[in-house]
Amino acid sequence: MPAAPLIISLPIADRPTSYRFYRDGLGLETVGELADDGLPEPLQFVVNDGLHLMLIPTGGFGWVIGGRDVAPRGQSECLLGIGAATPAEADAIAARARAAGGEVVTAPTAQPWGYAGVFADPDGHLWMVSVEPQT
Repeated sequence: MPAAPLIISLPIADRPTSYRFYRDGLGLETVGELADDGLPEPLQFVVNDGLHLMLIPTGGFGWVIGGRDVAPRGQSECLLGIGAATPAEADAIAARARAAGGEVVTAPTAQPWGYAGVFADPDGHLWMVSVEPQT
């Protein structure tokens, strides 16, 4: 397998809105050259050394996937996950996501398998923030 990072691509409605959400809400940094709108093109964030997140306007996303239908907002086929070290950190991530324009779908709370909650970005993509139980 190549050493380049894995890239997850998601369709978005508005570049500036998504940029602010992922920068301010999740604290991710972008890579790439700035376009005329002052945002990197492509709009790509570093999640970690092995993973990048690319956000593609819906029309362009449809072109990339060969004209297939792009899932409508609120219809999810995957759940992206973020690990947190403590319940307080999970709560803070969910709060930052809400403050940056996201929607908390299920507030972080104790579950039988750990501490977790789910939030949606401005385009409805779901993220689960979770803390593994301490053993």
